[in-house]
Amino acid sequence: MTTRADQARLRRRLGREVGQAIADFSMIEEGDRVLCAVSGGKDSYVMHEILTDLERRAPVRFEVLAVNVDQGHPGYPREVLHDYMAEGNHAFRMVHEDTYSIVKAKIPEGKTTCSLCSRLRRGILYTLARELGCNKVALGHHRDDIITTLMLNLLFQGQLKAMPPKLVNDEGDVVVIRPLAYCPEDDIAAYAEVRGYPIVPCVLCSGQPNHQRKVVGDLLAELDARQPGVRASMLAALRNVRPSQLLDSGLWQALDLEVARERPEPAPERLVQLRRASEEVRG
Repeated sequence: MTTRADQARLRRRLGREVGQAIADFSMIEEGDRVLCAVSGGKDSYVMHEILTDLERRAPVRFEVLAVNVDQGHPGYPREVLHDYMAEGNHAFRMVHEDTYSIVKAKIPEGKTTCSLCSRLRRGILYTLARELGCNKVALGHHRDDIITTLMLNLLFQGQLKAMPPKLVNDEGDVVVIRPLAYCPEDDIAAYAEVRGYPIVPCVLCSGQPNHQRKVVGDLLAELDARQPGVRASMLAALRNVRPSQLLDSGLWQALDLEVARERPEPAPERLVQLRRASEEVRG
């Protein structure tokens, strides 16, 4: 049984991790208007709660607008989020865009729908951000989403790539941020349970128990159960890159490397510069 003290500790820990991620990557700045994408899942509820709390007490002034996209799923309980947001007196918009029919028409039965579904939703969110005057879009991806993406790209795509905590869209007018980047899913789930958020399930995702993301996520969870701290170590690795120890010749050229040396890596400030250079190479 989770006590009030346990709930408070969870909330403080999640708040610290969100605050650290925001500070590390300058996710939120003075005058920002943040579109907070709320799906009705545990992650977006926690993200919204923490961001609205920061909105009230942060030293910089910014606004948070919760937005939900009703994607036309059969029986979608629109009233759940409406009631939750109204009860908390939160700024909230819901829009209807039938991406469900598009996904069902284009993706064969039994194939993974998440990729197309997320791309369609992302495009809708960008359009809404422009219409609503928001320069930032906050998504609820957490630590485990990020390291699972790292493993998926490593195992199946031949790329050493995860989810960036901060990303500008192709048009250059909207910045995507992931405030939960440092937050473990277990903590989010535990906090969501004690808070009793009214969860809205995704009928598309729930029917795909064997898609690659779930399989890799389960493998990481099993490994972490056998060797506690594995997932935390993977996040630490993403924050502690050694560029000269990788085999990307384009990266070596961008960093002006001729040979790796047996000596300490550059100072953290220099690593930041190196990472920026590698991003420019990747375009």
